[in-house]
Amino acid sequence: MSDLTDATNLVVLVLASLVPALVYLVWVRRTERYRAQGWGPLLAAFAYGALFATLTAGILEAVIVGLGTTVSQDYPGPEFVFLNGNSPLGLFFLVLVIAPFIEEALKASGVAASRRRLRILADGPVFGASVGLGFGFFETFLYGVGAYFAGGLAAGIFLILVRSLSSVVLHGSSTGMFGYGYARGRFGVPGPATGSYYLLAVGMHASFNALASLAAILAFVGLPGVAVDAASIVALFVAMGFAFAAIEHVRAVIQSSDYPALLKGSTRYRPRTPPPRAR
Repeated sequence: MSDLTDATNLVVLVLASLVPALVYLVWVRRTERYRAQGWGPLLAAFAYGALFATLTAGILEAVIVGLGTTVSQDYPGPEFVFLNGNSPLGLFFLVLVIAPFIEEALKASGVAASRRRLRILADGPVFGASVGLGFGFFETFLYGVGAYFAGGLAAGIFLILVRSLSSVVLHGSSTGMFGYGYARGRFGVPGPATGSYYLLAVGMHASFNALASLAAILAFVGLPGVAVDAASIVALFVAMGFAFAAIEHVRAVIQSSDYPALLKGSTRYRPRTPPPRAR
């Protein structure tokens, strides 16, 4: 395969990954009806999630897995087996524990970086979703590139399509909920602390990863191949449903936190300075 063909196909993979994430971003942004955030700040948050959060998460996870594997080899007792990145238990620990905590923390940092852009409560989940969708876009592109070099363009596009209907949406949803909690804390709204919303985001992320990994988990415990295949198909659709239910909840939170809704007394919170009326 020529370099020109590879370059063209990589552009196709970028677009296949980027377009769905931007469509979701438009969908979320339009939910804030009173005065939607400008595209400049939202795309900056999207880029933060896509580049800084994704790449930093990949580096940190690789370092932690490498150190854990070394420790498990130096101390081969059963208490350290889950640290071995070369073992199934180590991979499950990475997917279900390490990755959710690290990735949600880095995406949360993108929300914190946008704190001066928060005017009302609804801005928090909008910025959170922007960071999360950016993360989901670039992570999906990287997975698609891996599938492309392993199985060709069709394999890469198929994987991107599946992830665009599941994990991309989940990344936007989990960080959207953190963004809501962060905005509540910043505006002094009574209720759970910001850290609680971070743990909620981690829990959403880990639950989704458990669904996505169900086939591997069932195969590891020794279920027959037919049962594993059937469970993997069911789990895929359940994971998609979970992701879209989560993003719908984020949109409902945005609607209930938008300025007109607040004026009707849906919450005790009031903006410190009412935003100017939309024209």
